[in-house]
Amino acid sequence: MSEIFNEIDEDLRRERLKKLWDRYSLLIIGGALAIIIGVGGWRGYQYLEGQKAAEAGAAFNAAAELSEQNKHAEAEAAFAKLAASAPSGYRTLARLRLAGELALRDVPAAVKAYDEVAADNSVPAVDRELAKVRAAGLLLETASFADMTQRLEASAAGSSAYRHTARELLALSAWKAGDAVAARKWLQLIATDVETPSSLRQRAEALQALLPPAAKS
Repeated sequence: MSEIFNEIDEDLRRERLKKLWDRYSLLIIGGALAIIIGVGGWRGYQYLEGQKAAEAGAAFNAAAELSEQNKHAEAEAAFAKLAASAPSGYRTLARLRLAGELALRDVPAAVKAYDEVAADNSVPAVDRELAKVRAAGLLLETASFADMTQRLEASAAGSSAYRHTARELLALSAWKAGDAVAARKWLQLIATDVETPSSLRQRAEALQALLPPAAKS
C-alpha cells in the first residue's frame, strides 16, 4: 500500500510541476536569458573598458616620451587628445600634463587649465589640490599675496597632501610682499610639521634668515 501512495504522490507532484511549468515557463526562460545576457554584457563591458584603459595608458606614455624628448608641441597635442577622450583616470592625468605643457609657452592658459581641473568636482580631491598648487606656483611672481592666500590657504591647512608646497609658496609670496609676520607664520608651520620634507625645511630656514628680526613684545 505504501508503494501505491508513493506513486500517487509522485504523480501529483509531477502534475503540479507540469502546471507550474505550463504557466510560468516563458517567465523562467526569459529570466534565465536575462541573467545570461546581463552577465555576458557586463563581461563585455569590462573587456572593452580594459582595452580602452590599456590603449590610453600606451598613448599617455607615448605623450610623456614626446615631452621628455623636448617635442612639446607634439606632446601638447597628444595630451589634449587624451584629455578629451581617455577614460576618467587617464583623462585627469592628461589634463594635468597638458597644463604643464602649456606652461612652457603660455602661462595664463596653463593657469586656466589648472583652475579648470581644480574646479571640477568629478576629479579626485587630491588631483584638484595638486592643480591648485601648480597654478599658484605659476603665479608666484605676479599674483598678490592676497590672491595667493585665497588660492592656497585651504591647501596649506591640516593634513592636506600638498600642504608643504602650499605653505612654502605662501611664505615666499608673503616675503615678496614685505609681510614678514605672515611669512613667519607659514615658515613656523613648515618648521613644526614633522612630515615636512628635509629639502623644504632647509629652504624655509634660508628664507627665515632673510627676514628682519621679529619685534619684541
